[in-house]
Amino acid sequence: MLYRNISSRITDYFKSDSDKVLVVTGARQIGKSYIIRHFAGQHFKNVVEINLIEDSEGPRIFDSVKTTDDFYLALAAVDSRRLGDRSDTLVFLDEIQEYPHLLTMLKFLREEGRYRFVASGSLLGVTLKKSASVPLGSIDIIKMYPLDFGEFLIANGFSESGIEAMRGSFNRMESLPEGIHNRVMDIFKRYLLVGGMPEAVNRFIETRDLIRVREVQQTIIDLYKIDAAKYDKQHSLKIARIYDMIPSNMENKKKRVVYKDIENSPGKRASDYEEEIEYLISSGIALETKAISNPKFPIKETEQKNLLKLYMNDPGLLTAILYRDNPMPVLNTESGINLGSVYECAVACQLAANDNTLFYYDNRSRGEVDFLFDDYSNLSVVPLEVKSGKDYKRHVAISRFVGTEDYGIRYGYVLSNDRQAEEAGKIRYIPVYYSLFFDNRMRRHGPVYI
Repeated sequence: MLYRNISSRITDYFKSDSDKVLVVTGARQIGKSYIIRHFAGQHFKNVVEINLIEDSEGPRIFDSVKTTDDFYLALAAVDSRRLGDRSDTLVFLDEIQEYPHLLTMLKFLREEGRYRFVASGSLLGVTLKKSASVPLGSIDIIKMYPLDFGEFLIANGFSESGIEAMRGSFNRMESLPEGIHNRVMDIFKRYLLVGGMPEAVNRFIETRDLIRVREVQQTIIDLYKIDAAKYDKQHSLKIARIYDMIPSNMENKKKRVVYKDIENSPGKRASDYEEEIEYLISSGIALETKAISNPKFPIKETEQKNLLKLYMNDPGLLTAILYRDNPMPVLNTESGINLGSVYECAVACQLAANDNTLFYYDNRSRGEVDFLFDDYSNLSVVPLEVKSGKDYKRHVAISRFVGTEDYGIRYGYVLSNDRQAEEAGKIRYIPVYYSLFFDNRMRRHGPVYI
């Protein structure tokens, strides 16, 4: 089984006596059902799993459920085993977005407390956005992502203690020894090709065959478009068009969504495509990055510009589209191909997995910086620029950014292939794999008294 960071949170939930319903959301094919099923079997004597997509396409037993009594009757119809009670029985409602009325019912199932419940959904983010009756006080929501680079390192034989040692080097602004740097960069480049979809990672580990990996990735890309057509027939063609444009947008200088290009129609604006873009973001298959022109901490309180960049949710899917089954553009640093968009995608995926809300800097007079995120320890904004070439010390925009006194910037980072971790004024140069440690996930190391 692949190591996943989310495992500890799911295990802690199953060990606890929480009366809330755990809801795991995230894109299709990232391993939600597998990991819930795996740990549920370790903690409960009775596990009843109901795939609601299969039910909606088949007997539709749960379609007409209106009360908890209706629900328990339907439950008995799909699993005739003797069920226990809350202490030993878990009911797993997979793909719960197929029946939004069951989301509302979670509140009443929780209050009755007959069993423990957990739910997941590939398009659950879309349903949660649209539903006005989601029982937020009765559920705990965890968002799951494809494997990040740290998880990919572990899948390829790197130890957790090795990653923690790397974290220490990052915190001290130290370079890794050359041999370790070369090893980590080698795995990073393969991460750019394979990405973090569990089936693709397993296929890579089993075969080392990029063509076999690409077969998995193409199936996932196709499934994303099929899901869009099933979920929203009215907007599915425009959703597919915007999704198909993400790689080409990332190759452009500005990288942002150009609305007039979606349907080759001048005059189109963001408001014309709100539902389609919301679907891509809420379903987890695209990552949004909003523009900020005059940042202050915390960034969410800063006025945002109506300029949007979209990243694919997995670098492997991006390189599958850009380079198909040729690994040389990524593995051969002398190929002459600019990998800036691929590196940016990998960093965007890592920042998102680390619970950073994605922003970028766009200022007409000072230029553009790839990413901004909040440094909660120092209560300041951190700019981050990603470079894939040898000229990584050429960076006019980030230099202007950190030099703007009104922003109160303590330091900014430039990420590149280079091994050296060093500082020059307010600019810190670090290897691209250190993006693993820009982490805003809440980690409890002890009480925080207030």
